[in-house]
Amino acid sequence: MSLRGENLLGTRAVRGTRAALQGVDPVSGKALLPAYGGATREQLDEACEMAWRAWAPYRELGGAAHARLLEAIAAGIEALGEELIDRAALETALDAARLRGERARTTAQLRLFAQVAREGRHVEPRHDPALPQRAPLPRPDLRMGHMGIGPVAVFGASNFPLAFSVAGGDTASALAAGCPVVVKAHNAHPGTSELVGRAVQAALRETGMPDGVFSLLYGADEQIGAWLVSQPRIQAVGFTGSRAGGDALARIAAARPRPIPVFAEMSSVNPVFVFPAALRQRAGAIAAGFVQSMTLGSGQFCTKPGVLFLLGDEGAPEFLDGVARQLRATRTAPLLSAGIAARFRHATQQAAARSPSAPLLGQLASDGTQAQVFVLETPEFAADACWREEIFGPAAVIVRARRAEDLAALLDDLAGQLTATVIADPPDHAQAAQLLRGLEPLAGRLLMNGWPTGVEVCDAMVHGGPYPACSDARFSSVGTLSIRRFMRPVCYQNMARELLPGWLREHLPPTAA
Repeated sequence: MSLRGENLLGTRAVRGTRAALQGVDPVSGKALLPAYGGATREQLDEACEMAWRAWAPYRELGGAAHARLLEAIAAGIEALGEELIDRAALETALDAARLRGERARTTAQLRLFAQVAREGRHVEPRHDPALPQRAPLPRPDLRMGHMGIGPVAVFGASNFPLAFSVAGGDTASALAAGCPVVVKAHNAHPGTSELVGRAVQAALRETGMPDGVFSLLYGADEQIGAWLVSQPRIQAVGFTGSRAGGDALARIAAARPRPIPVFAEMSSVNPVFVFPAALRQRAGAIAAGFVQSMTLGSGQFCTKPGVLFLLGDEGAPEFLDGVARQLRATRTAPLLSAGIAARFRHATQQAAARSPSAPLLGQLASDGTQAQVFVLETPEFAADACWREEIFGPAAVIVRARRAEDLAALLDDLAGQLTATVIADPPDHAQAAQLLRGLEPLAGRLLMNGWPTGVEVCDAMVHGGPYPACSDARFSSVGTLSIRRFMRPVCYQNMARELLPGWLREHLPPTAA
């Protein structure tokens, strides 16, 4: 498929006339063709108006039709073959094996949401039959279900060019919920976005969906994001990215005459707590697992373990030596973009300057992006809040906490997290149980004797957490629970059967419909 550098408005393709952007090879720094003209305000408004007009007919088609669309999108992405992998690798420096795995995850979650839509689990229908003879007051007939909230704005993510971008989890869950989608492509991988966007376009035509169910827009600056979130037809926002970016979008959404929810996944250091018995028995294996998880994807995963607490002294020297050896043997790939690499270098240089006496495991490479780990004592970590902020890239902090009692005050200072992990053997379980009760209010996913990188797409997964991990801790951005972000409950009282919406009628038991 030839790349054309066009915005996609429903089933049409149009050239934007605002400032153009191009993908960049992170290894060579070479700009990649084609150039993508930014969408104008008029084109953005048209995409949102089309989405609004498509909303009612699309949701009325029901779950079976939504499922067919999602399955057609998955098949279309697979049909792109190695062309998609090659372009994504060129724009992100991610290796082909990683990208093939991400493509498989992307198509699997599209099919998972197709299954949810077909079964109607997301509608969650409820029926309370009328009780006309009830005293002192009769009860009316009440039927309830969840409907799609309306057109959703989705922002592509830098670190997952497939699974969290044009046809990623936000788009899949919104389409399954019955919501049209307007996607803002990420500037780091515009060609990858176009390939996937055209596959979505083809699936819409193949399945006969209303025009406007999907649009894809480009924009070199932040203006297009502000326009999109403030556009009156947009009813919700899905975002994965920086805390600054998520906060900015949330402020815009809150300032609208009719505010809308922003579901933003933002910042997390994903603390790990290594208990004394586990540290004594398997310090070397824990060190290897830590470095592998911390450097996976060059440390650019949202679940990267960014802070590790060592509880106890016995085994600590072996652990630190193991981390240092693993770091010397690990060479990370180039970061996703020049901007990310520059921010990483700045953050690690600032960290080194804050605590010049703290041991540094790992050395800066010539490009400034080699993996490194800072080792702090508990008082140093507690005294400076900057140590508790995410460094996006292959860097982390080890804290010599020594005693579980030292953690009580630290938990009060930890912000919301996507994950929290305990590494513990049976002698540690009593202490670990006490710590876990303190971690439950802080994290969306609690792990034991594992590593947080790797997020399963399934029913039971929670990929969310209190702020700043996410803007709303009640929801997940991964797994079938994520569909809840883009739905709201509606109750129908004493409603004639033929007047019930099709999306509810098809999932109510016969006696209730």
